[in-house]
Amino acid sequence: MINLGLLLIRLVVGLTFMGHGAQKLFGMFGGYGLKGTGQWLESIGVKPGTAMALLAGLSELVGGALFAAGFLTPVGAFLIVVTMLVAIFTVHGKNGYWATANGFEYNLILIAVAVGVALIGPGAYAIGG
Repeated sequence: MINLGLLLIRLVVGLTFMGHGAQKLFGMFGGYGLKGTGQWLESIGVKPGTAMALLAGLSELVGGALFAAGFLTPVGAFLIVVTMLVAIFTVHGKNGYWATANGFEYNLILIAVAVGVALIGPGAYAIGG
């Protein structure tokens, strides 16, 4: 049952990150694509916006794919953690902890999940460690 639980966690978190990456990179799932995401990043002081949108989108897409597959899981987790730390320091941190105030609660939970899975391993239903 542990392996099934790890698979469930990896798939939900990893595929969700892939979706966020696709929003930033390709404008899928209601996203704004590179141009729109880049403009938003510039508006909050993250420059150069389009380059940072590309980095964020690739980190989410690749990190999510690795995490979901259980392949190079520590690398996928690292990409997820870095993306969430940037989100905390640029957007959510100033709003306090709780997500109801646009705080960093959700980001921290995702960091804990990514680090936890990286530490214990992806489980038996994975392409590799």
